[in-house]
Amino acid sequence: MTFVKKCPECGGINLFWNKEKGEIICRDCGLVVEDKMVDFGQEWREFDSADAAKLRRTGAPMSYTQFDQGLGTDVGKKSDLYQLGGKAKSKFFRLRKWQQRISTAIERNLKLALSELKRVSSYLRLPGSVEEEAARIYTLAVQKGLVRGRSMESVVAGALYAACRRHDVPRTLDELGEASNIEKKEIGRTYRFITRELGIKILPSNPGDYIPRFASSLKLSAETQSRAVEIIESAQDVELTSGRGPTGIAAAALYVAALINGEKRTQREVADVAGVTEVTIRNRYKELLDRLKLEKEINKVKKKNRG
Repeated sequence: MTFVKKCPECGGINLFWNKEKGEIICRDCGLVVEDKMVDFGQEWREFDSADAAKLRRTGAPMSYTQFDQGLGTDVGKKSDLYQLGGKAKSKFFRLRKWQQRISTAIERNLKLALSELKRVSSYLRLPGSVEEEAARIYTLAVQKGLVRGRSMESVVAGALYAACRRHDVPRTLDELGEASNIEKKEIGRTYRFITRELGIKILPSNPGDYIPRFASSLKLSAETQSRAVEIIESAQDVELTSGRGPTGIAAAALYVAALINGEKRTQREVADVAGVTEVTIRNRYKELLDRLKLEKEINKVKKKNRG
């Protein structure tokens, strides 16, 4: 580490470095010339939770999934209560109550909303990165006053849907509606309002992202999944996917791929898994056959099965 050569206060050069405090101090006038908080102590490895509690030098990282981002403090712990006498115990409860009362309206809103967000995220089995992003979006929405006039649950669902889209985690509005007990139209409206007001840019969904999950639910083979992805890519080349719902395209591509590979699934089964109607699958199915010339392949499989 390089020292400052002169003290800016007295011009002295009699400087020393206090390793414990990480400070460079002038011996002549006592001025702290520089404050370099560098810890040169030995690094430690931890092998269990007891070691972690003793040796860790920092706490948990900041997280938007906590209403105070993990920076708040509580007045004692419940385990401390058993060590207190009568008067001290009543004082303990009084302090905790006042701490809750002096919290702001935004903090109170976030406490309720983030617990609901965690519940919906757990129900949909979303990764931690999506949950963190959704909590950040909801926090920004609350701070900008976008929650007023809307139910907390619909804004939570809209934030989760936006986070899923940003992280390319395929989840449909129907799935979010089922998890949050909010109509999908309301979730869609709230999602569009939040992204517009917060300036969040989200690219259109790729139908191919839905294929693995739909195929897994329908118990289709890896060959059928690959064929469905190829069909979607061909459809994108001829601009067949533009202006159409990604889930409908994905469901129809899987239905066609299953027919080609001899793994027949009914339109009703595919529609239930994808959360679309049978009419949508029929329409997309006809478009794929006409534009991609897939009718010959399907007829070959039919003849083979008859023979």
